[in-house]
Amino acid sequence: MQQQASAIVQTLKSRGLRVTPQRFAVYANLLSRADHPTVEQILTELNKDFPVSSQATIYSSLQALREVGLVREVLLEQGVSRYDAKVEPHHHFCCRQCGAIEDIAWNNFQCIEMKNLRPGLRGETYEVTVQGLCDRCIVD
Repeated sequence: MQQQASAIVQTLKSRGLRVTPQRFAVYANLLSRADHPTVEQILTELNKDFPVSSQATIYSSLQALREVGLVREVLLEQGVSRYDAKVEPHHHFCCRQCGAIEDIAWNNFQCIEMKNLRPGLRGETYEVTVQGLCDRCIVD
């Protein structure tokens, strides 16, 4: 645990961020999960034992982490921002029944050709979101 904490502190410092307890807690929380939480879910988790953070503090910590490339904002459903500490390119699967979110490796899909966009559009990046049913929700 101490080794992981030291690695988190070093990572934050290497990106030029001041290490605050809130930034540390938010980043450590995101590194420990794969569910792409919302701000509210992070806040609930961090305040589970005793209240130490506000929603505004979580937002500002996420913004700082996002600006230096340690966290990315993921929009998998309309109007809901989720956050992910896995910043390398990947896609997502969202179960439409239970809401589970799962990462899909980038190379699972053939490359999307940006040159196929209509003239006047210049694509820079893309991400595929597959929606359907996960194996826990499929009833045979």
